[in-house]
Amino acid sequence: MWEQSIRDKAYERRLFRARAIVAAVLVVSALLTLAWRMTYLQVTLHEKYQDLSENNRVKIRPIAPNRGLIYDRNGILLAENIPAYSLTLVPEKVDNLQETLAFLDELVGVSERDLEQFEKRSSYRRRPYEPVVLRQRLSEEEIAAIMVNRFYLPGVDVEAQLIRHYPHGDAFAHVLGYVGRINQRDQERIEDDEESQRRYSATSHIGKTGIERRYEDILHGDVGYERIETNARGRLLRTMQRENPKPGTDLTLHLDSRLQLLAAELLEGRRGAVVAIEVETGGILTLYSNPGYDPNAFVTGISFDDYEALTSSLDKPLFDRATRGTYPPASTLKPFVGLAALEAGSTTWNYKVRDPGWFQLENDDRFYRDWKREGHGVVDLEMAVVESCDTYFYDVAVKTGIDDLTPFLGQFGFGRDMSVDVISAVSGILPDRDWKRATGRGPWYPGDTVNLGIGQGFMAVTPLQLATATAVLANKGKWEVPRLLAAEDNVPTEFPHGDIPDITLKDPSDWDRMFTAMDHVITGRHGTARALRANLDFPIAGKTGTAQVVGIEQDAEYDSEALQERLRDHAWFMAFSPIEKPQIAIAVIVENGESSGRTAAPIAQSIINEYLGGAEG
Repeated sequence: MWEQSIRDKAYERRLFRARAIVAAVLVVSALLTLAWRMTYLQVTLHEKYQDLSENNRVKIRPIAPNRGLIYDRNGILLAENIPAYSLTLVPEKVDNLQETLAFLDELVGVSERDLEQFEKRSSYRRRPYEPVVLRQRLSEEEIAAIMVNRFYLPGVDVEAQLIRHYPHGDAFAHVLGYVGRINQRDQERIEDDEESQRRYSATSHIGKTGIERRYEDILHGDVGYERIETNARGRLLRTMQRENPKPGTDLTLHLDSRLQLLAAELLEGRRGAVVAIEVETGGILTLYSNPGYDPNAFVTGISFDDYEALTSSLDKPLFDRATRGTYPPASTLKPFVGLAALEAGSTTWNYKVRDPGWFQLENDDRFYRDWKREGHGVVDLEMAVVESCDTYFYDVAVKTGIDDLTPFLGQFGFGRDMSVDVISAVSGILPDRDWKRATGRGPWYPGDTVNLGIGQGFMAVTPLQLATATAVLANKGKWEVPRLLAAEDNVPTEFPHGDIPDITLKDPSDWDRMFTAMDHVITGRHGTARALRANLDFPIAGKTGTAQVVGIEQDAEYDSEALQERLRDHAWFMAFSPIEKPQIAIAVIVENGESSGRTAAPIAQSIINEYLGGAEG
């Protein structure tokens, strides 16, 4: 018997209705919840998400200012900015850094050094999403290869920028210095100052040495900003607002590129330095050290091998001999010692000394030899300057005494850095009793004074110091502090004279008489620089000097041929011209040049002739 279940249609309708009501309630509740959430997000949190959205597509980007240019006194460009293109990566936007780097290597080539520098720059503290340079100075073909494959290179871009360039290369390397990439030490210094953080927010380079470092604050300029809109891949869509950066200040230096390049030509193949100063203003016309280096190699990052070659070279091309090289002044000090003795009353222009070729202190067996073995006979002060008689200056130095000698020499700037803006300048050594005791060398002996009388012994000067002292001598004791900067944006720059007193002699005629003696160094029959007479376009007052590099036995003779080239004497020459109204003062040193009359003096004469000849023209 079949059983049949009878359907209860009324029950089914009730069940369906109940389920429909529950479903409707759930749907309505979901819609209400969604509506509330949308209202909450769109109304209550409107400003928050609007800001987030804006920040996602609108960014504030700092703009680097153009660095100020540097000119010489004649308007010749010494440091400029040239356009270049760099390959950059934003690490935060690169999905697989190693694959991207490998792909870029295939496209444009990425060297091991590029990778090392990239890793180093990436490790520096930086802002999020800040581009990091991978390669610089891309060619047009390399730029095209990157742009064609841009779709496959998220986070990779080509940036146009201006980089520093030095048209004259190594001729101005030491005085101008160079800019280089901001390293970790620079970054830490910048982050210590809130204003510096703002100024350098878009800058990758900073002055490292020379004028570039000394005047970094005004050369750099002020950063600008722009509001930009980007797409989801970070590509620029449009610039919404822009505040232009303020370019750095253009500087005009007292340097004369004609003289600087001539000094480089004349010192080619030799080690040495030339410093020339404009007597009237104290402006430094020439500040040259040889050998030098190409500062352009440091701007974009010098290779390890090239840097190693510079640092390991025996000639020390990175060392600035003009401002940091210290040498015994030798006989170039004699005019100053002579004036000190006159001022102390320990000699007169008529006082004479018999020179047998040696000098001896009382109760001392040592003989202090004159450079001329047979001696000069009977000499007075003028003859002693003209023929560079050591014995005369041994005698008057001892009579003057160290306590009068050193303070007088100090008035000419010896033993101090007197320059305004030569950042690398050192003080040299002007010895006295206190200095010797403080350096652990014991008490001061009369023999120390004897050596100081001819510019030997403990005393050490830089070419810049000797040129400065020569300029003060040419100016008859009137001080004009040496400086490089002449104008900022064509506005002349004034430097305070400071508390440096001018030098006043008891008898002002001693200036002119010393000038005459120095004139006879060149024009006199027995003058030590008489070889200059052949090309004497302008009257020159000068003094030669031969600085010992190694000592020789008391009774031994100097034998040039027996010494290695680097152990031979240094050749000095200091001078000013014209004699009646001096315009230029100069100091030249040729390391291991021996005869000043054949090496250093002709260099000084050529530069004087070029400067005064150009002034006449």
